[in-house]
Amino acid sequence: MLQPELKLRRDKIRALMALQEIDAAIVTCNVNLIYTCGRVVSGYLYLPLQAPAQLFVKRPNNLTGEFVTPIRKPEQLPDLLKERGLPMPKRLMLEGDELPFREYNRLAACFPDSEVLPCGTELIRRARSVKTAMELELFRRSGVAHARAYAQIPSVYRSGMTDRQFSIEIERLMRLEGCLGIFRVFGRSMEIFMGSVLSGDNAAAPSPYDFALGGEGLDPSLPGGANGTLLQPGQSIMVDLGGNFYGYMGDMSRVYSVGSLPQKAYDAHQACLEAQAEVTALARPGVACEELYNKAVEVVSKAGFADYFMGVGQKAKFVGHGIGLEINEAPVLAPRIRQELEPGMVFALEPKVVLPGVGPVGIENSWAVTADGVEKLTEAPEEIIAL
Repeated sequence: MLQPELKLRRDKIRALMALQEIDAAIVTCNVNLIYTCGRVVSGYLYLPLQAPAQLFVKRPNNLTGEFVTPIRKPEQLPDLLKERGLPMPKRLMLEGDELPFREYNRLAACFPDSEVLPCGTELIRRARSVKTAMELELFRRSGVAHARAYAQIPSVYRSGMTDRQFSIEIERLMRLEGCLGIFRVFGRSMEIFMGSVLSGDNAAAPSPYDFALGGEGLDPSLPGGANGTLLQPGQSIMVDLGGNFYGYMGDMSRVYSVGSLPQKAYDAHQACLEAQAEVTALARPGVACEELYNKAVEVVSKAGFADYFMGVGQKAKFVGHGIGLEINEAPVLAPRIRQELEPGMVFALEPKVVLPGVGPVGIENSWAVTADGVEKLTEAPEEIIAL
């Protein structure tokens, strides 16, 4: 990745560090290393406030560069920093919400004279929430590849399929278009494979994960998504597979049906499309996330589908979420979230309805916040498509 891009990202973090009088940070978690170094390594990025970043690498052993140094263990860090003429930080930031307890304490112990702060996760995620021009371009390219894969979905459906079989064929389409497969999620108890294919009442099955819709899953060890349901006439199928084509988690859902659906399904789907239209017309810099959530609820409620909005029984408490190197970044479009949109933020908007006996309908697209509105990043037909 181009060094000016990486320096821009690191300087965004430095600007937030300066506000809290933090002298340096140690970055060691994969997603944050991708953001600051352009790749995953086993090691540590030392990010001083007023000096070039230093990368200390355990693995792989083939990286070279002016600011790249091999390392075996974190206890070497202080001496290696002194060799480079860098002072010990008075205030040092670590990724407190991501590092294991033992690793956090081991790193902190390497700097006994420093005040060690656990705010690194929150601060770096704040920096990541506003994307650079290059990141936005990667999202656009990802959206194109995502749409190409979805356009082929009807061609892989066969009568008598289960949701699992259908999902496997769609996953193959995604991989052939360049999807990396891994789907990164923030949070120690948040797990997902490549996304979900939900049909019929499985879409209403509650999940322990904080996703818009759940699904029973194939096994209690991963309770979410397809559960082996036979795809039957009169039921809807929602495809919500993540679009990680360049390391960035694009998000798009589309609805299919086996034959035709009851009229209420088309009415509910239209209500979700109208919610999307009204929310995105309202979205612009300075608008609070809570206001966008309330607008979606208002539109769907007026259409008579409030009881089925964002699930039945167990409902999701949001209608959209930030996306980036992880699928669940800031901002979050939810009640009581007063955070305001900023240019460069990217979010997925997903007004969805689950109809008992029929299944899920609705829409999800990825959007970038511009200077005066939003830009759609996932362009694909939005009507319910009969298979």
